[in-house]
Amino acid sequence: MARARTELGTLKVIAWAPMKGYSRERFKHWTTQGESCDTREFVLRREGEDVKTDKACKVISGRWRSVYDDKVMTGPEQLDIDHTVPLANAWRTGAADWTDERRSEFANDTRNPQLIAVSATSNRSKGDQDPSQWKPPAQGVWCTYAVHWIRVKAVYALGVTEAERGALTDMLGHCPK
Repeated sequence: MARARTELGTLKVIAWAPMKGYSRERFKHWTTQGESCDTREFVLRREGEDVKTDKACKVISGRWRSVYDDKVMTGPEQLDIDHTVPLANAWRTGAADWTDERRSEFANDTRNPQLIAVSATSNRSKGDQDPSQWKPPAQGVWCTYAVHWIRVKAVYALGVTEAERGALTDMLGHCPK
C-alpha cells in the first residue's frame, strides 16, 4: 500500500494522447509461454483450481473466482484474460512511442499484475476504461485493483490523467489500515 502511494506520486500526469495509429494488433498477444501454452492458457492455469488441460495445453476445465464481480466460473469459455491496464489506455499514456516488441511484452506480461482471469461480462463492461471511468463492481477488490494498476503503470513508465490519479487515490482509501 505504501509502495503504491509512492509509485502513484512518481507517475507523470498527462493528457491522453490521440488514438492515431492505434490497433490491438500492434500489441501482439497470447504469445507462447512454453510447454505449448500461450499466455491465455498460462494465466488460466495459474489462477484456477483443479485446472485440467489437454495435450496441447488447452484448458478444458477448472474453477476460477472472478475477483471483479466475485463470481465463480467453472468453464474456461466463461473467462476473459483482462489486461489490468488496457491496451488502448497504454497507447494513450505512452505506449504509442514503444516498439511493437515492447507492446507485445506488455500484452503478455505474466511477471507483473497485468493479466488476470475474470468473467467475460466484467471484462467487457470495463473495456478500455481507466479507474476514473470504471471500477470493479466488487468493492472489496478496489484496493488490490488500484495497487495493481499503479504497479503496471510504474513498471512501464506510463502516465496517468488527473482524473485517473484522483480515482486511484480514492481507491487506495479502501485499503486496510
